[in-house]
Parts: sequence; C-alpha cells; structure tokens
Amino acid sequence: MPARTIETRTIRMNVVEQGEGPLVLFCHGFPETAHAWRHQIAALAKAGFRAVAPDMRGYGHTECPSAIDEYTLFHLVGDMVALLDALGAETALIVGNDWGATVAWQAAQMRPDRFRGVVAISVPMMAQPPVPPTRIFPQTDEAQLYTLYFQEPGIAEAKLERDIRQTLRKILFAASGDAGPRQAGDQTPNPFGMVSRRDGLLAALPDPQQMPDWLTAADLDAYAAAFARSGFRGGLNYYRNLDRNWQLQAALAGVMVDVPALFMIGERDTGLSIPGMLDIIDAMPGLVPQLKGKIVVPGSGHWLPQERPDLVSDAIIDFARRL
Repeated sequence: MPARTIETRTIRMNVVEQGEGPLVLFCHGFPETAHAWRHQIAALAKAGFRAVAPDMRGYGHTECPSAIDEYTLFHLVGDMVALLDALGAETALIVGNDWGATVAWQAAQMRPDRFRGVVAISVPMMAQPPVPPTRIFPQTDEAQLYTLYFQEPGIAEAKLERDIRQTLRKILFAASGDAGPRQAGDQTPNPFGMVSRRDGLLAALPDPQQMPDWLTAADLDAYAAAFARSGFRGGLNYYRNLDRNWQLQAALAGVMVDVPALFMIGERDTGLSIPGMLDIIDAMPGLVPQLKGKIVVPGSGHWLPQERPDLVSDAIIDFARRL
C-alpha cells in the first residue's frame, strides 16, 4: 500500500493511505504499526472513503522521541489533530485498537469538533480512577501486572529486543483468539496478565510452531523490520505515562465522549480476564451517551482487525455511512 512521510507541526509521521472521500483515521496499538490496518484500509478505500493509518509516535518509520514525557495522551491526540491539518481535512472518523483505542476515545473527548465519530476496539472508555493507575495495579513479591513491568526504562526493552521476531510471535499469538478461551479472573499468563519478576514477560508465553492464518510470514516480516528500526522504547513509553496521563486528565473531569461511537471486542480478548472489565464495558453509556452498539465477536482475541478483518471492515463502513 502507498506510504509517505508527512511533516506535521508536532512530529514527522509515516502514513499509509488509500482511497478518496470522507477521512477515516486508524490508530494502531502495541506492538503493531500501520500494517495492522492493511485489510481495513483496502476495504474502506473500496467503499468510498479516504483511509489513512499512521505509524504512531514511537513506532516504525514515524519519529521516535527519546524523552518519556513526550508520549502522553495529550501528545498523541495532538499528533492526530496535526495529521488532520497536514492532510487538509476538517474532520475524520477515528478508529483505534488497543492503545490506539485509548487515543481514539481521548481524541473524541477532547476534540469533538475534529473527530465526528469513534470506533474503539478492545479497550472501552473508562472513568477516571480515584488514584494514579500504578497504585491500583496488582503486584506480589513474585509477580506484577505487565503495566508495572513496563515502567522501568531499559528492562523490558532489553528482553523484547533480544529476538524481535520471537517477541512478536509470542505476544501476537498469546493475545489472539487462537491461544484459546479466557474467563474473567483467569490467571493464565498472557501479555495482559501478571509477569514474573524473575523471568519477565516472554518466558511464560508459548512460542507457536506455526502462526495463525491471519498472520502470514510477510506480515511478521513487516512488523519485525519496523521494530528493528524503532525498537520497543517508544511503545513502552505509552505505559510509562499512565500516571502522568491521570494527572493531566483532571482537566477533562466530567467531559463526555459526545459523538457517535461504536465498541467492538473479541470474546477471547485478553483484557476480559482483568477483574471488573465487564462492569467497565457495561458502564460505558454513562460516559459515551451516543454509544451506538457493543459488538462481541465469538472466538476472536485482541487483534480483531487482523483476526476478523471482513467483519471489522464491514462494521466500520456501516457505522461511517450512518454518521
């Protein structure tokens, strides 16, 4: 797919784009790149939309600032606004998965004048917790939640970058529907679960002999090349701003996501094993009054746009046409 570099007023971004018509902006998660949206870009372009997916800040061929505090949600939403300006677009439908979903929710909350609708996959809109997030995450003498494991600069990078292809194989498989069903409260090790303080994240994850059909050797090559270029530091810095985001978002207390919204999640998404996640999803209408639907996809995991590309593309197209 055609890619180009765009100098926005905030950051230099690599974007993949296709089609003409109303703009649909795609935000990927961790550990992904714009390649995660390859199926949706083609489908949306064919349906009469202009589909644009950037490598997000810190990923792939997009600029990767070294300072941790340059990866707050305000920076990330600012990048999306600046990208709209650079593309000459007044508004866009914003779509995100994983961390991209969090960026999409916040973009719609902060700038409803620019983002006229939001499709969020895997991560629901959540209320502000009463204390900084890292004080809530579980930990024991032996293990800690993956978000805490990611906090100390250099520790996770060293493990993840030792064998990039293996890292990607393990994480992408473990969080997929192909890894098997999960139940709320399930303690099975996965990238969204508890991490051994001694062994780290990857040790407990299986290294599949064969990847699922939705992730070809060429797809894995594309991801591996991107992370060989950028490393994992940029993506990990998103997690290192969780408490800083909590502080900054005090300015948004009481502000609803007041644009049309759609939420999708795989039935086997690893996030559903986090205690209380089903309650958070059920509570979303109180934060997102124009939530048009919640789609749960049987048998699918955390990488829904890649695992069930046609279903996701059709849902986005239908939602976009109704805006």
